[in-house]
Amino acid sequence: MIHESLLQHRNRRYLWWAVGLVAVSFAVYAVPTGSQPRNGGTWQGYLLGTVAAVLVVWLAWLGVRKRRYGLQGSSVQGWVSAHVYLGTALLVTATLHAGFQIGWNVHSLAYVLMCVVIVSGLYGVYAYLVHPRRVAQSRAGASREELFADLFALDADGRRLAEACDPEVRVAVESSIARTQLGGGVWAQLTARDGSRFVERDATQARGTASAPVANTDQTAVIEFVAARLPRATRRVEASNLQDLLALLTRRQSVLRRLRRDIQLAAALKIWLYVHVPVTIALLGALAVHVLVTFLYW
Repeated sequence: MIHESLLQHRNRRYLWWAVGLVAVSFAVYAVPTGSQPRNGGTWQGYLLGTVAAVLVVWLAWLGVRKRRYGLQGSSVQGWVSAHVYLGTALLVTATLHAGFQIGWNVHSLAYVLMCVVIVSGLYGVYAYLVHPRRVAQSRAGASREELFADLFALDADGRRLAEACDPEVRVAVESSIARTQLGGGVWAQLTARDGSRFVERDATQARGTASAPVANTDQTAVIEFVAARLPRATRRVEASNLQDLLALLTRRQSVLRRLRRDIQLAAALKIWLYVHVPVTIALLGALAVHVLVTFLYW
């Protein structure tokens, strides 16, 4: 797993490479161009553009290389460290190559795509440095499989306890378990959206009459439904069952919160790749067109 050591790899070797690249880029950019304004068509622009293009291809290759099986941990850290620091320096070099000129053309398209790739990559670094720690805190030492095992056990116990309660409570609890939602689409995972529902049937409602499910976000509604039944219990056994059921639903709510948070953090850890990888491919295509057009028409 990527952690803080990727930024400290070999005493920040690639940070100093990146600083050196930025310094040389500014030095080249500062050389007088005579009467011609600074742009990608000057010799400075060609030099910086060549360096930027080589960096784009090399960094894209590093992205593939660091995912190859068989690499040792230190090698992966080295590839990632170079990817982060030199990728950030690329933003400066490419901007100086363009002479801060942006227009509606394929050249600017390549620049914009490059910016998207770099920004998404920086978010990826942040995600890999921060989210694994949050995942560990959220799980409190348990794995996701163990959390699901706890949830399934609570579901089974909840159904058993509900069987000994009034039909309205049984329907509410069993429907809340059956209609619990976890995960879902990408947006639902990222926002931890909870579309859980349950069937709330009133005691005066005729048996066999269908009831429309109501919202049960964070399991709060079904817990409140069972809690409201507790003061109306007429028998000690009924009150005891309702108390046990209420405690179980509260524990289930806690497990669901941890699972939902775990899914959210896992999605946040991976979502940047759905931007970074496709846009990198698009960048390589736009870069090829940019270079071809430059040599044909300039």
